[in-house]
Amino acid sequence: MTSAQQDALSYQCPEEAFAGRVILVTGAGDGIGRAVSLALARHGATVILLGRTQEKLEAVYDQIKAAGGPEPAMAPVNLDVARPQDYEALADLFDKEFGRLDGILHNASILGDITPLEQYEYGTWDTVMQVNVNAPFYLMRALLPLLRESDDASVLFTSSSVGRKGRAFWGAYAVSKFATEGMMQVLADELENVSRIRVNSINPGATRTRMRAMAYPAEDASTLKTPEQIVPAYLYLLGPASTGVTGQTLDAQQR
Repeated sequence: MTSAQQDALSYQCPEEAFAGRVILVTGAGDGIGRAVSLALARHGATVILLGRTQEKLEAVYDQIKAAGGPEPAMAPVNLDVARPQDYEALADLFDKEFGRLDGILHNASILGDITPLEQYEYGTWDTVMQVNVNAPFYLMRALLPLLRESDDASVLFTSSSVGRKGRAFWGAYAVSKFATEGMMQVLADELENVSRIRVNSINPGATRTRMRAMAYPAEDASTLKTPEQIVPAYLYLLGPASTGVTGQTLDAQQR
């Protein structure tokens, strides 16, 4: 286990660790994205909540405000259909409102089908790649200028164990997560030593989410960690504690 992995698993976030920071979270309306967004705000961050469902984003917004956190922003975006120009328009809005970004959590993903590749539906394949690979690329490319304006920026991609070792029947999801790992490594190598932006990936592991329930419908969800229980590793990688850590593939849970 690397020192960064040990630090991530044991991290205890100081109360004001994210004070003054602006962090974008995709898939912020539910599951891990929701839990991380609430935690970031609790530790002082201004969170930009990006997701497909307005009502879910509003619920997270209201919870942050009720807890006394900094006023978040909402960005309702359907990653399935959004095009590069839509992300450029978002970047312009964020530039006018905030002038910079201190972090991005690329959390939104879809599962697709659990089926052999030879039976995989073409349309499902395209949709999974659009949401899990193309959308993070479009978003990252549009927002890099804002990340460069930060004194200490973090880009965090969400990976998976099936994006590190292929597994039968996991189809487009597994392939998309291999692509995610590759995008992280390329971007980290390009930015290291020429910017203050660090880039890493995180595997949440077996967590009590809707996606996990879809993938393992017979599993006893009560045996799994909740999204809230794996948040510390995300805070470590998104915040100042991980300054200098880049190009790393970490786990949010002990394996």
